[in-house]
Formats: sequence, structure tokens, C-alpha cells
Amino acid sequence: MANTENAEIGVIGGSGFYSFLDDVTEIQVATPYGAPSDSLFLGEIAGRRVAFLPRHGRAHHLPPHRINYRANLWALRSVGARQVLGPCAVGGLRQEYGPGTLLVPDQMVDRTKSREQTYFDGMPLPGGQVPNVVHVSLADPYCPVGREAALAAARGQDWEPVDGGTLVVVEGPRFSTRAESLWHQAQGWSVVGMTGHPEAALARELELCYTSLTLVTDLDAGAETGEGVSHEEVLQVFASNVERLRGVLFDAVAGLPENGARDCLCAKALGGMDPGFELP
Repeated sequence: MANTENAEIGVIGGSGFYSFLDDVTEIQVATPYGAPSDSLFLGEIAGRRVAFLPRHGRAHHLPPHRINYRANLWALRSVGARQVLGPCAVGGLRQEYGPGTLLVPDQMVDRTKSREQTYFDGMPLPGGQVPNVVHVSLADPYCPVGREAALAAARGQDWEPVDGGTLVVVEGPRFSTRAESLWHQAQGWSVVGMTGHPEAALARELELCYTSLTLVTDLDAGAETGEGVSHEEVLQVFASNVERLRGVLFDAVAGLPENGARDCLCAKALGGMDPGFELP
């Protein structure tokens, strides 16, 4: 694979990010799990090779529950990425986490229902390899090194982030009922979104460092009075913050360690266990 088709860092986001780069190389990557959401768009930030992947496709045609998360993470690793930043839009579950808040979570709760969320499903790969039964720890779902890079990048952009909190991931594509939102609040969780899982779990199984950056676009249904959140509201707030978030992501990329210098749990998540297939 040519050098222009390699990357060390992946960003799963949207066209609002790779479109800011010059000299982008677009490549299509095949995986044993089917096609990823879109092509990979490879470019350079601060001397680092980065692969951008539009999570919902460039036309935003994929709802959260139809995204091929396994193919997405596999594709990023196959081009050399070992560290992944995953920005996403979320609803705030506390009054103080209003629109425009940037929260870098340290915990996650899965409330999805129908998503393929492991590579260790016992199903043979096209080459005939069969995954072994492997149980990977997800006690701390996000890379501590990546989190520090994201927090430092936000502060450098004069955007004081919330350091830590719990992202609860729901199936979507509908928003929460007011009762569900109030329940999420009562559990002490911080923000709610639709795409943060199974990205973190799959990244861990591939020994990738994964960091989530959540941008609050609204107060979730139970955290406010009135009619609740609308799709248009989410898009408007996200659009008004996309350039600022781009700056944070670019600075975070610059602050991540070289892949060969990774010394965190993520990089050795399998602990020497045989996955039963060759990692890309």
C-alpha cells in the first residue's frame, strides 16, 4: 500500500472535518464485515497521517442503528490507524450541560438493542479463520492518553471541557421519551447519544486507542420543558460549533503519541490471547 494510503490516526466524524484538509486521498477499503460507511479520506495534520471516515456516510444516509461499526473500525486499522478519535453529537442530561458544552467522557452505558458489537462471534471470516472466544475488558472504555490529548486541545482552543462523565448510548433513531430521559438523569449519567457504542468496544477488541468527544446540541427531553429536542435543533447547534470542534480535533491529533510509543491498556487489550484471526 502506498504511503499516501496509510494513516496512523483515525477520526470517525463527518464531511465537516475532512473537507478542511488540502490534498486529500480518497480510498475504498474492503473488510470481512462488508463495506464501511464510506470511503476513507486520508490527509495530513501537523505532520501526522490521518484517516477520516464519515460515520453516517457523506450523504448522511445511514441511521445510527444501520452503521456497519465493525467494518468501520476494521477499515481504519487496516490502513495503519492505531488511535481513533470519535466526536459525536449528544443531548445533555443536566441543566449545566447545555448546548455548546464539550464533554470528554470516561464512562459509557450501552442501551442499544440490535447492533453487531463484537468480532468474537464465532462466525468464520471469508478466509476461513474462525474467531476464538475472547473476553476483553471494557471497565474503562476510553483511552486515558487520548482523553488527556482531547482535554488539552479543548483548553488550548479556549473551550473549557467537562472532564469525565458517562455517555449513555441508545438505539435511535428516535430521541428519548421524557420518562427515559428522566431515568437516565436519575442514574447520574451525563449525556445521551446514539453512536458511541459499539465503537469503543470494537476498538478495544482491535487493540485501538479510542477517545470520544461529545458535543451537547440540546438538553434531552426530560431535562427541559416544552416539546423536547428536534432534529433541526441538533443540526443547527452542531453546525454552529463544527469549526471550533475541528480545531480541537486537529490539536488533539497533534498531541497524540506516536503509535510506536503507545503504552496504555488499549494497546495490549488482548493480553496475548489468540483472537483466532489475523488483525489487519
